Amino acid sequence: MVESPQQQKSYRVEGFSCANCAGKFEMNVKNLPGVEDAKVNFGASKISVSGEATIDELEKAGAFENLKIIPERPVVSTTSDALTKEKKIPFYKKHSVLLYSALLIVLGYVSNFVNGEENLVTSLLFIAAIVIGGYSLFKVGFQNLYHLDFDMETLMTVAIIGAAIIGEWAEASIVVILFAISEALERYSMDKARQSIRTLMDIAPKEALVRRNGQEMMVRVDDIAVGDVMIVKPGQKIAMDGVIISGRSTVNQAAITGESVPVSKATDDEIFAGTLNGEGLLEVKITKLAEDTTIAKIIQLVEEAQGERAPAQAFVDKFAKYYTPIIMIVAVLVAIVPPLFFGASWVTWIYQGLSVLVVGCPCALVISTPIAIVSAIGHAAKKGVLIKGGIYLEEIGLLKAIAFDKTGTLTKGIPSVTNFSVTNSQYDEKELLALTAALENRSQHPIAAAIIAEADKLDTDYRSVVVKDFTSITSKGIKGTIKNTEYFVGSPSLFKEMSATTFTKKLDDMVYSLQAEGKTVMVIGTASEILGIMAVADAVRASSKEVVEKLHKMGITKTIMLTGDNKGTAKTIGEYVGVSEIRAELMPEDKLTLIKQLRVDYGKVAMVGDGINDAPALAAATVGIAMGGAGTDIALETADVALMGDDLSKLPFTVKLSRKSLNIIKANIAFALMIKLAALLLVIPGWLTLWIAIASDMGATLMVALNSLRLMHVKE
Repeated sequence: MVESPQQQKSYRVEGFSCANCAGKFEMNVKNLPGVEDAKVNFGASKISVSGEATIDELEKAGAFENLKIIPERPVVSTTSDALTKEKKIPFYKKHSVLLYSALLIVLGYVSNFVNGEENLVTSLLFIAAIVIGGYSLFKVGFQNLYHLDFDMETLMTVAIIGAAIIGEWAEASIVVILFAISEALERYSMDKARQSIRTLMDIAPKEALVRRNGQEMMVRVDDIAVGDVMIVKPGQKIAMDGVIISGRSTVNQAAITGESVPVSKATDDEIFAGTLNGEGLLEVKITKLAEDTTIAKIIQLVEEAQGERAPAQAFVDKFAKYYTPIIMIVAVLVAIVPPLFFGASWVTWIYQGLSVLVVGCPCALVISTPIAIVSAIGHAAKKGVLIKGGIYLEEIGLLKAIAFDKTGTLTKGIPSVTNFSVTNSQYDEKELLALTAALENRSQHPIAAAIIAEADKLDTDYRSVVVKDFTSITSKGIKGTIKNTEYFVGSPSLFKEMSATTFTKKLDDMVYSLQAEGKTVMVIGTASEILGIMAVADAVRASSKEVVEKLHKMGITKTIMLTGDNKGTAKTIGEYVGVSEIRAELMPEDKLTLIKQLRVDYGKVAMVGDGINDAPALAAATVGIAMGGAGTDIALETADVALMGDDLSKLPFTVKLSRKSLNIIKANIAFALMIKLAALLLVIPGWLTLWIAIASDMGATLMVALNSLRLMHVKE
């Protein structure tokens, strides 16, 4: 009998100070008796546990850093509550140990000035500063030494003990406090980077006004069921996903899709939790539970993405694994070689060796990548771009070619009226459009919807037009009687077959010209004369041309449009938007073959599609980018990147953000290593001090953190 796999549970973790601590906590949890596996997401401050473990056991595993564990429940509601329930701790209480230690150091230097360096009071003040400020550090450091686990805390503990042994009390106390400040800065930087997700968590209300059994009541979102009717008043935030059953309004969807302009919503339109209702009263039928809403899925996917390790981070983790033992060996050699072989002072070179240990702390190196990834992915989510992992964040910046599906990507995917010409002076445009819409309102053809939408846009009163004897003419058009006159709407061939209707060369040329542009042409008339010509096409998105131009300027060498449409339509649209190559009349397997060939030719290739019929091509590309992620489950689940607002203009921003992230990660790694190397070179003349060592470590950590946080301000 095959045993069923243990259920995976997720928990929020409060108290992480560094990536190394997160790794150690993960290892401790994995070693718990009932745990099969565990994975810490440092970026999102979460841990996923497969197996059985109590909260007490998990907190015991994190006792070395006093970690607090909070069970995770629905992402938007309870998790947000857990985060917002954290009490605001005053600065002086939060950092009281740091402040007391700093005060003792100041008093120590005052005593040093008054009583001298060898004075007992001076030494006791510095010792007190070391004990108070370094208690938590030593607690972990000694445990690590016992288990021969050489991490940052181990290095610092050995360095401080060594400094104390050789009588450098003042410098040992400074190392303690500067290390504490460095950890506080690292914690602050990561919290700042995570703030993007906390902001998303807080945008959806925790309760909603619901009508049940004829009564209106406020209900927590956790207790709202699918099918409930939610009432959203003007100016209120929408608490749940649903479909409007009554009312009309505009809704600001910026929090979900990144759209800056509010969207008009009416009956049967979908709305999302976390968006802001405008001036209308809406009644909404709930379609998803709190944990299944679009905003909940976005938060979950972004948090998972922040935990995915990018290639650069994998390199750093592997490097750090060998880096720390090497530093330990170098420190020992620095301490013993000069005195043993060159007769140098033991005190001087032990001091230099201790300084090497402090320089060797890999704080800046370890956080150089995760803080950048958390900042970038969180910022992208706020702008309406869902990037599902650090690996994709890196890959986008390396793209050489981008393939676009036509329908629904470069075009809107919805037919619309592009041309309308009245050829009979007895009719004005609005009147003829009303007659046409009145007839089409009785048709089920997709083109009919485009004509009706145009009539609604121009506010024609087509609904009051009485149509009698409506008939569909198979494959050619429709006809009906209005005010005792029989009208026809159909293809040019329909009217050419009616001998009483004159189809002049001028009209024929007009039809041919519109068809050459890839448009579907319809003629409106009676049995005896033609009254007008209308063209319908899948309209190109307003942003498509500009997006392609921007991508070319950014160095994307190849842009190719892939479509199953005919060559004429494809050529017209492709040339208009400016793609470098057009491929038409393709089956899904043809698109897949082309993507594979593009990967051979260009290496890094993206496919942009609607996430449904382009699934094979999206999967085969280096990065699959889906349009319209908001409310589209398949786009959220299958794509590597989702443009939430169905907005192609977000693509150049995504490429820009990715490239900026790559540059910052590389700069962070290079800067962290250069600072370490520069400090280590000071050993040669014997100039390296504990002061310089800890200042270089803290400075590198601060610079790396600040540099990474710049990603939260990248503009479109």
